[in-house]
Amino acid sequence: MLADDETAPGEEVPIMSKPLTIADLKTRARRRVPKMFFDYADSGSWTEETYRANEEDFAKVKLRQRVLVDMTNRSLATTMVGQETSMPVALAPTGLCGMQHADGEMLAAKAAEEFGVPFTLSTMSICSIEDVASVTSKPFWFQLYVMKDRDFINNLIDRAKAANCSALMLTLDLQILGQRHKDLRNGLSAPPKWTVHHGIQLATKPFWCMDMLRTKRRGFGNIVGHAKNVSDLSSLSSWTAEQFDPQLSWKDVAWIKERWGGKLILKGILDEEDARAAAESGADAIVVSNHGGRQLDGALSSISMLPRIVDAVGDKIEVHFDGGIRSGQDVLKAVALGARGTYIGRPYLYGLGAMGKAGVTTALEIIRKEMDVTMALCGKRDIHTVDRSVIAETRF
Repeated sequence: MLADDETAPGEEVPIMSKPLTIADLKTRARRRVPKMFFDYADSGSWTEETYRANEEDFAKVKLRQRVLVDMTNRSLATTMVGQETSMPVALAPTGLCGMQHADGEMLAAKAAEEFGVPFTLSTMSICSIEDVASVTSKPFWFQLYVMKDRDFINNLIDRAKAANCSALMLTLDLQILGQRHKDLRNGLSAPPKWTVHHGIQLATKPFWCMDMLRTKRRGFGNIVGHAKNVSDLSSLSSWTAEQFDPQLSWKDVAWIKERWGGKLILKGILDEEDARAAAESGADAIVVSNHGGRQLDGALSSISMLPRIVDAVGDKIEVHFDGGIRSGQDVLKAVALGARGTYIGRPYLYGLGAMGKAGVTTALEIIRKEMDVTMALCGKRDIHTVDRSVIAETRF
């Protein structure tokens, strides 16, 4: 039996019930996706203080309303690391994306390509680099976790090159894993250890299950069959527990930059000192990010650190932003505070979980419309002219 606003695979969403906000998509995804996988995407570490702050601190940034200005011929088009984008938004790398919806990474990549924004594939994706390349015609980006097995890393980089990925994103803030209580309580592991509780969860999500039964992609496509001694899901757990490299250093960044040879983005910068070091590393961009509140709980929100990091690096390196975006207005605020581009993770995952590829497109449409209207009401017509002048000084 369908939930109140759940749709069958391929079914059109009635016009009257079409989601209007990212929160609407979140509600639908919660109803359609098994709890353990929904919680994986929608959780932070420890008390989730930083996860909440990422969202809540956007409300503290106020905008200046302007009137009697020309609001015609508006444009959100820009570039991120030299790549043209229809708006300053890219889809962030997210692990287990293919557990929100069958073939999730492939569907999201297709939606992003059609919308004219970059898609970033995670090392810990369900669909492989080759899977995503098979359904896209334009280059996508690949996100790299550095493992102790350097042969595996070399192979991953070579596979990304072979797939014509146009940028490599190196994640810096996952040398060790932050404790995420929801995942532990849900018994989520790699591979999953199925229990009666899990079976009950799946039984209440029949359409999710039907989609999963139609695909062969239910493992970690970039790892199984590629990493040493990882031939199936049963051998994956011990490998992942041992492989994240706690000794990752700036020397490794230099090695990866040379090995890759293309555009390099460093994700996970949340401190001015680290930002200055990144600007000297030869990378093309940094992403101000606290891993969506999934690593160091008690850290400052991404949006509160963005202007400080922008001031610290000046024009030495392109600054991108990640964390807490739930609307197009949030994107505009990040751009106003100095971000050249932004990343959405949970918003597109909610869309994917709720409605598949159409849901990702809906999430992007929501973000674009909200950003466009907000920009106009702030008296701007071109995203390149949006700066701190649109931020209001609050006095109460």
